[in-house]
Amino acid sequence: MPLNVIFFGPPGAGKGTQAKIIEEKYGLKQLSTGDMLRAEVSAQTSLGVQAKEIMDRGELVSDQIVIDMIAERVDSRECAQGVIFDGFPRTEAQAVALDEMLKSRAQNIDIVMELKVDDSALVERIEKRAKEEGRSDDTVEALKKRLEQYRSYSADVLPYYDKQREIAVIDGMAPISDVTSQIESILDLGKAA
Repeated sequence: MPLNVIFFGPPGAGKGTQAKIIEEKYGLKQLSTGDMLRAEVSAQTSLGVQAKEIMDRGELVSDQIVIDMIAERVDSRECAQGVIFDGFPRTEAQAVALDEMLKSRAQNIDIVMELKVDDSALVERIEKRAKEEGRSDDTVEALKKRLEQYRSYSADVLPYYDKQREIAVIDGMAPISDVTSQIESILDLGKAA
């Protein structure tokens, strides 16, 4: 049975770093809807063509297109062990649609984790990442906007999941290996359940 996990956490919390570690150890596939959309558009799939037309008009891609795209990936062999959702869902409506899509495949969200990190540490991490990776979107101003967005959507979505299950809170301030250990102990409990 696949193990489906959602990672919540502000930009710079270490979700991407931890997702790569978890992918390798557990065989779960990280799904980033932004990356998936770009890949669909680039490959000119029917969903990609549809999404490109919408994005070219400056509009947001509908939840249904995103859910259809996720459904295709969930059905693929690379996601047979399960997935890590990163940056999705961002609204309660998306969370409900995701649950319904997974339910139709006899699956569900098994674990929801929230990586907690102090704002001051996020600024340091983002500045470091900007230097190391040369990411132009890693500025303090951009971080503030992305933090606002994260707080807005997590305030909408976390309560939805909190009603269904306990949300595992991860100390994202700990060293990377300690954060990994916290996540692995939660995943091992989830796999045993």
